[in-house]
Amino acid sequence: LQCSEGSAAKMQALGCHGRAMQCRVARKAAGRQVSCHAAAVAVKSVSGRMAELKTQGKVAFIPFIVAGDPDLNTTAQALLRLDKAGADVIELGVPYSDPLADGPVIQGAATRALEQGTSLDKVIAMISTVSPSLKAPLVLFTYFNPILRRGMDKFCQQIATAGVRGLLVPDISLEDTVEIRAACAKHGVELILLATPTTPKARMAKIAQASQGFVYLVSVTGVTGVKAEMSTRVEGLVELLHTVTDKSVAVGFGVSTPEHAKQIVSWGAEGVICGSALVRALGDAKSPAEGLDAMESLARSLRAAIP
Repeated sequence: LQCSEGSAAKMQALGCHGRAMQCRVARKAAGRQVSCHAAAVAVKSVSGRMAELKTQGKVAFIPFIVAGDPDLNTTAQALLRLDKAGADVIELGVPYSDPLADGPVIQGAATRALEQGTSLDKVIAMISTVSPSLKAPLVLFTYFNPILRRGMDKFCQQIATAGVRGLLVPDISLEDTVEIRAACAKHGVELILLATPTTPKARMAKIAQASQGFVYLVSVTGVTGVKAEMSTRVEGLVELLHTVTDKSVAVGFGVSTPEHAKQIVSWGAEGVICGSALVRALGDAKSPAEGLDAMESLARSLRAAIP
């Protein structure tokens, strides 16, 4: 299906992608007739948003939640609330039964989501309904096995159609990203790669070169989780990455308080990622409504701490 090539080209030039236009397809006896209309919200690519913030001297607030915890309807509301609370990019985790990179908080959320019957298809369907209302580009966080089972090209096509703008796959090495990167590029999805405290400088440079959107710097060795304090070693890692790339660097794993956010900003990072604390606020509440309120309150306090 093709929609107003001139308009699409203008949106691409601005770093914006398919959600800026929606297509209605009417089947007729002689074939298909396609009409397009402008959607309410035009969304930049992840790299476009990060570049815009850097130009403005601002730092990105990037929240993370798990799809389906406590249910997908609440997830949809949470995405909208995070967007209104000032999220610059939003990460959404697909629940998986063997989450190697995730600590107990996110593992618990994934388990609850799977027990509710959350599936990849249901997550994609939910994204397609809520993404037209989001200003922040959406990044999908998923392990590689679900992608492999579906087929890389089909997976990337489906998430792109739903409104996803970035993809993060924590359990594949740089050398194994060639095929999935090509599938992402084909469908306008940016593949974001991770660097860790144990990554050698030469390899970190290769990861930074290959990463799209931003470079995700893992602040700790191990799994995600809420930490009492941030390791000062992260400051040196941010500086190291800045010597090998001009791409934005976002720090995640262990960020849970406004103080953590301020510390990361002081170290020169262009993005602050918060996951476990938001997931816990949403999932540990007595009701979905209370969870949404608690999550939004924390998100707004983090946003206020990030210039």
